[in-house]
Amino acid sequence: MSNLIVTNIGMLATPQGKGPKKGPEQGDIKILNDAWVLIKDGVIAGVGQGKLPEQYDNLDLSTVKTVDAQGKLVTPGLVDAHTHLIFGGWRQNELGMKLHGKTYLEIQNAGGGIQSTTNATRQSTEEELTQKAARALNEMMGFGVTTCEAKSGYGLATEHELKALQVIKNLNDRHAMDIVATFMGAHLVPAEYKANRAEYIRLVCEEMMPKVKEQGIAKYCDVFCEADTFTKEESRQVLEAGLKYGLRPKIHADEIEAIGGSQLAGEIGAISAEHLIVCPPEGIASLAKGGVIACLLPATSFYLGAVFAPARDMVNAGVPVAMATDFNPGSCPCLNLQFVINLGCLKYKLTPEEVLTAVTLNAAAAIDMAEKVGSVEAGKQGDLVIWDAPDLDYICYRMGSNLTQTVIKKGTVVVG
Repeated sequence: MSNLIVTNIGMLATPQGKGPKKGPEQGDIKILNDAWVLIKDGVIAGVGQGKLPEQYDNLDLSTVKTVDAQGKLVTPGLVDAHTHLIFGGWRQNELGMKLHGKTYLEIQNAGGGIQSTTNATRQSTEEELTQKAARALNEMMGFGVTTCEAKSGYGLATEHELKALQVIKNLNDRHAMDIVATFMGAHLVPAEYKANRAEYIRLVCEEMMPKVKEQGIAKYCDVFCEADTFTKEESRQVLEAGLKYGLRPKIHADEIEAIGGSQLAGEIGAISAEHLIVCPPEGIASLAKGGVIACLLPATSFYLGAVFAPARDMVNAGVPVAMATDFNPGSCPCLNLQFVINLGCLKYKLTPEEVLTAVTLNAAAAIDMAEKVGSVEAGKQGDLVIWDAPDLDYICYRMGSNLTQTVIKKGTVVVG
């Protein structure tokens, strides 16, 4: 682990705490000017303004690296709480179909969509998937992301779902990024089970999940609750089975049609509900009552030409809002969380302060990492971004440029 001091910080902007922020608290962040951050053994030891306190005068400077922030903005490392990182192939061939008016579900039902990626993922070796995902992680880290979630869900067979989760473990062991794994065997009913949906659900719940638990990599179970994928009751069956095997529930809900996924999230006590593009008022109420984090994915709305999730209504209702990329080969081939920051302000009408919380502390809470990451506070992991920006408003205002100057992970400079 490294010892490091970041000095000459023009503005330090960070949420505070070890849990999600909701309502007015989502925009209540700490701003320090002329600040410094001291990281010892990979953990933040102190944060302050002006001159380092006398208690640090006896630091052995030969063991401490100094990084001059040059009067620029510093924030926590960004957290991408929803990615489909592990997949074979790409789906650029679907772009023309979209431009000719085919809908997401029409492309899926014509043999494209998730099934197409499933075929490519099954044909890919573990090492091929690892190398491809590592390149994506490098790009994400270049945009300021220091922690992310990664789902399985393109194998849709026991062998290949376990393979995807093993790839996530390999990457977490080898790469600087912290990666949290989610099992998503219920992403789609694969082609070979189209005539027998109940058998595939049984396979997910009774054959895949015990082996996923034995493998010990995944922390969460996710399900795609949507028209033409899994109904509300099928989704409940999958998530309740996951709970039996120690997998906390997440749910893809209300992305295209509101069929009850957001209500189920509140009823079952999911840690997060994802997408929520067409979430109805009763769904928002259920999320608030159940203490569910809304993990919103505005780049997916942008790419699909869809409406944008009712983020302001969620904040007003006391639902903690996180934002993530939804990086995947079909509906959002984007891993730039800075673009998501822009969309959070421009399309969700969230303030820069609310957006910062959404991509740091609340995103960390959506993957149960808020005790370790998501804010710049003593005792948290030394994950920081130095931006080529004078203040927080600037990174929300500028778009189309990578404003990351330096990325620090556990006290070590990994970018810049």
